[in-house]
Order: sequence, then structure tokens, then C-alpha cells
Amino acid sequence: MLGEILSRTIGAAINIIILAIIFRSLLSFLPLDPFHPVVRLLHQFTEPFLQPIRNFMPSTGMFDFSPLVAIVLLSVINSVLQQILFALFR
Repeated sequence: MLGEILSRTIGAAINIIILAIIFRSLLSFLPLDPFHPVVRLLHQFTEPFLQPIRNFMPSTGMFDFSPLVAIVLLSVINSVLQQILFALFR
């Protein structure tokens, strides 16, 4: 019971982060005001996940692959955590 609740909570949190990264990436293609509250909120929420990846990855010119890398890493982390929780609370 506790393991399932914990597993669903962690999975939901990671999915929210992934969706925020996707929305931020999609919004970057639109000519929006960077000071709009929604744009700023997405930026503040996702930047702690993207900046360390940008610092680690080499520059690729005008393409930023950090959202893609972050989504893959978060998915792997989610999968590993789910397996660990499943094994612990079996």
C-alpha cells in the first residue's frame, strides 16, 4: 500500500516535470514575451533540471538538446525508482 502510494506520487511528480519541459520547449518556438508570468514560471521551474545538463553538454550552436536529454534522464530515473520501490514493498 505505502509502496504503491509512494510509487504513484514519485511518478506523477516526474511526469509533471517532463510536461513542463515539453511545454517550455514548445513555447520557445512562439514569439511570446519572455516576461509573461507563464513563461517565467516555466523557466523558473524547469531551469534547475536543464542548466546542469547544459553545463555538461558541449555547445551545439543554435540547437539546445538539454530538454531532450532531461526527458530521457527523468524517464530512466523514474523507471529505476519504480523498480526499486517495487522490490522494497513487494
